[in-house]
Amino acid sequence: MAAIAVREVSKHFGSFTALDRVSIDFPDGGFYALLGPSGSGKTTLLRIIAGFEFPDSGHVTVDREPVESVPVEKRDVGMMFQNYALFPNMTVFDNVAFGLTVRHLASDEIRRRVGEVLELVRLTGLEGRKPHQLSGGQKQRVALARAIVIEPRVMLLDEPLSALDKALRVEMQVELRRIQREVGITTIFVTHDQEEALTLSDRIGMLRDGALVQEGAPGEIYERPSSVFAATFLGDANIFQGTAEAGGLRLADGTLLAVSDNAGAAQSQLAVRPEKMWLQRSDDTPAEGTNVIEAQVSQHIFAGSSVTYLLDWQDQTLKVFAQNRGEGVLPLGERVRICWSPAHSVPVEP
Repeated sequence: MAAIAVREVSKHFGSFTALDRVSIDFPDGGFYALLGPSGSGKTTLLRIIAGFEFPDSGHVTVDREPVESVPVEKRDVGMMFQNYALFPNMTVFDNVAFGLTVRHLASDEIRRRVGEVLELVRLTGLEGRKPHQLSGGQKQRVALARAIVIEPRVMLLDEPLSALDKALRVEMQVELRRIQREVGITTIFVTHDQEEALTLSDRIGMLRDGALVQEGAPGEIYERPSSVFAATFLGDANIFQGTAEAGGLRLADGTLLAVSDNAGAAQSQLAVRPEKMWLQRSDDTPAEGTNVIEAQVSQHIFAGSSVTYLLDWQDQTLKVFAQNRGEGVLPLGERVRICWSPAHSVPVEP
C-alpha cells in the first residue's frame, strides 16, 4: 500500500490545458474517485500517476518518493483499463498470470498467487476459459484480478464499470468495494457516474476544465457543495439567485431565503437538494422557521416508491422529490408551497 501526493501538476496538449496546477492527496489504503465530465482532466491525472503521461510541471510522490520521471514499468502500479484489454488468445489463468510471467516468477509461485486472486474475485473454476466465453462481469473480474495479482502498491481503474449494464454495474460496485477492502490497496478510479462515485469511494476529487473544484468525503461534497457546478453535477439541485445579506439570500421579489448559522460565507446563489424540500397545499400552514415559496405543479413523474414534481416558479423550473406515502399525487396546475429548512440552504459560488 502507498500514499500518493500530487502537487501543482499541470499538463498541456498543444494549446489545450488538460490539468492546471492540480494538488490532491490520496490516503494510504483508501478508495478514491476522480469525478468529472468528459475533458475535465481526470483520465490525464490517472495516466500521470500511472506513468503513461508525464507532467509539464509539478510533482507526484508515492510514499514521499518522487515518481514523475519514473517509467511506468517501475512504478509498481496495477492498472485496469476501461475496455479491460484482455488477451483474446489466452485463458483466464494466463491473462491473470501475465504480469507475474514477465517478472519471471517461479511457476509454483505463479500458480499459488493466481489461484488466490481468482478465489478473491470469485472466478475459481474458470481458469481454462478464454475471454469470448465469459460474461461482461466475468471479464471485469479477470481484468481486476490481473491488476491485483502483481501485488502493486497502487491500483488505478479507468471507468471500470462503464461497459456493464445497470443491474450488473450495481452488483459489481458491491464486489469491487469488497475486494478493495480485503486487499487494502490504495485505489484511485476515474468515473463520470455520480452514483458510482458516491457508492464506492472514501473520498472524491471533482475536476472541471483541468482544475480541482472540490475534494472531500462523498457525504461532505453532496451535502455542502462549494459551487453551482458541484451542486448540479453531483446529484440534482435547485439554484436560487439574489443578493447575499446577513442570514440569507434576498430574492428579487423581496423574499428572504434563510440559511443556517454555520452555512459558510454568504454568496449570491443558494443550492437546495430536491429531496430536502416538501410540498404543502396553499391552504396549509407552513412550519415556523422554514423557507417558503409558492409555485405551480407543471409535471409529476410517478415511480412507485416516490414522485418527482416539476414546478413553475417565476422564470425557472424547480424539482422536488417526494416519498409515496399513500396520499395521492398532486394534480397538474395546482398552486402549492415549496418548503425547506434553512439548514439545507447551501451558499454556492457561481
